[in-house]
Amino acid sequence: MTHVINHALGNGGTTVAYSESSVVSSPSAESLGELAEDLKNNRVDLLLVLGGNPSYTAPADFEFGELMKKAAFSARLGLYDDETSAHCQWHIPQAHPLESWGDLRAYDGTVSFVQPQIAPLYDGKTALEVVSALVDATPRSPRDLVHDYWKKETRAVDFESLWKKCLHDGILAGSAQALQTPVLARDVAQTPQGSGSAGMEIVFRADPTVGDGRGSNNGWLQELPKPVTKLTWDNAVFMGPRQAQSLGVVNEQVVEIEFKGRTVEGPVWIVPGHVDNAVTLSLGYGRTKAGLVGNGVGFNAYLLRDTNAFNHGTGVSIRKTGRRLPLAATQLHFAMDGRDLVREGDLDEFKKDPAFATRGEKEPGPEETLNRYSKPKQSDDYAWGMGIDLNACTGCSACVLACQSENNIPVVGKAQVAKGREMHWIRVDSYYTGDPNAPRSLSQPVPCMHCEDAPCEPVCPVAATSHSEDGLNQMTYNRCIGTRYCSNNCSYKVRRFNFFEYSDKVQGPLKLMQNPDVTVRSRGVMEKCTYCVQRIQSARIGADKQNRLVRDGEITPACAQSCPAQAIVFGNLKDKSSRVSKAHQDPRNYSLLAHLGTRPRTTYQARLRNPNPEIVQ
Repeated sequence: MTHVINHALGNGGTTVAYSESSVVSSPSAESLGELAEDLKNNRVDLLLVLGGNPSYTAPADFEFGELMKKAAFSARLGLYDDETSAHCQWHIPQAHPLESWGDLRAYDGTVSFVQPQIAPLYDGKTALEVVSALVDATPRSPRDLVHDYWKKETRAVDFESLWKKCLHDGILAGSAQALQTPVLARDVAQTPQGSGSAGMEIVFRADPTVGDGRGSNNGWLQELPKPVTKLTWDNAVFMGPRQAQSLGVVNEQVVEIEFKGRTVEGPVWIVPGHVDNAVTLSLGYGRTKAGLVGNGVGFNAYLLRDTNAFNHGTGVSIRKTGRRLPLAATQLHFAMDGRDLVREGDLDEFKKDPAFATRGEKEPGPEETLNRYSKPKQSDDYAWGMGIDLNACTGCSACVLACQSENNIPVVGKAQVAKGREMHWIRVDSYYTGDPNAPRSLSQPVPCMHCEDAPCEPVCPVAATSHSEDGLNQMTYNRCIGTRYCSNNCSYKVRRFNFFEYSDKVQGPLKLMQNPDVTVRSRGVMEKCTYCVQRIQSARIGADKQNRLVRDGEITPACAQSCPAQAIVFGNLKDKSSRVSKAHQDPRNYSLLAHLGTRPRTTYQARLRNPNPEIVQ
């Protein structure tokens, strides 16, 4: 439909560009059906599965796992010994992409070369190696396969020089494909329209964190609160408030869903704004061979999905089971609702009053706070700060996961999340306004505010939390004795207490996952956002060596680096030309709970809406 709209608007070649690589078709369910038919009739001598997990993800009507056993010989190349491997005679360990040679094309067709960062840790093989072993008289290495292919493809006179340059640059210059003008396959009037007369609709969607199931054994992804629903460690049967009321169900109540004679059971989760007469199921759960983390988590929605209802279908029925399954959702954790936290306005309102976000707000001066008695010396050169543009934030939670990876933040498990003990240093709050059946939704990332007058600092009996001269609210971990006074006194509830020894400091391979520049914390200490102080210090040391100040853009915290919408900016507030200074001077800029006088260094730019007055809301 998006392509149809772009075609109608004449956007091809102007707003959007099409190249050969962008119009490649995906493998169809029909081809998988042909393979299933061949397996059923014993016509397959050798079945080779290169990646993927069809025993788990294939349409349920194929019963692909059982059919695979009919192949005379079967082998599976995969990163994990999973459901498909269980139905094959051989499992070949696959090399991780960071251990592999290969090539890729960018969205415009530019060729990029994949180079290994390390040698395979567990003697894994790439798909290139496996295929080469089958078709070449003498099997070749992945590096030689990529090298020899492009030597033949480019026909360069001095290919070795070109090869070295490509590996240095990462791309083959001039390899972008010519732009094309695709023809619209059918008129929009011929697009099938949905009908409400066929009964309740079922919709299948890849899970926003574990995807189609390939991330099921990753604790980071399992514990990441999902955008919109804020669920962790589970999937659910999603429906709207009006739909739930008509069915007489509430959150966490287990229901049986029947679709085309197949059934699964799962807990209900009510989502504001979900369309009526429909339920949505997240794929990627209910794994049986996902590993220690992913096994038995959630229910398997693939059991209802078939070739004729690949993304959605109608005719689903729901029956209450009388059971309840507790879910771990973070929506109400560290709640600050009831206050004017996330702010938005219409464009017309902004034109009348650009500072509408702070209208009528009074911020106490520094002389009105207790911290005036113990002000630290302030740096003449640096004052670190952050700006978060709510206009750009989509609530995707990439910042949460990036912070977890950068700062060695542990996962705590479903039981501890349910108690409100998740350890994420940044959270993304979701807010709804208006009719619960058709609300407006807003998202707001909340890290440590790094307050100028931080309420957490004066209450610490051992000065474990203190203020640096460049404005950071610091934590000295080995000084903390776990009183949690600072957490109780934090207006923003952004501090996390380490209740247990979550981090594994023994197993060798897991150590490779940890950032060596950041301390791995122990039980009994308080943790929080540090503005990625390790990155700040690294940049300052580099600048000091060159006898200069840190330039704008030289320091990018993990959250800002990962944000696909560039909603987060960081820098030196004393540099008036810096992006963060400009963000703080934006007329939409406001501080969270400014009336408390904490003077946070992290501020927000209010969201602007520009609704079309001709569209009836």
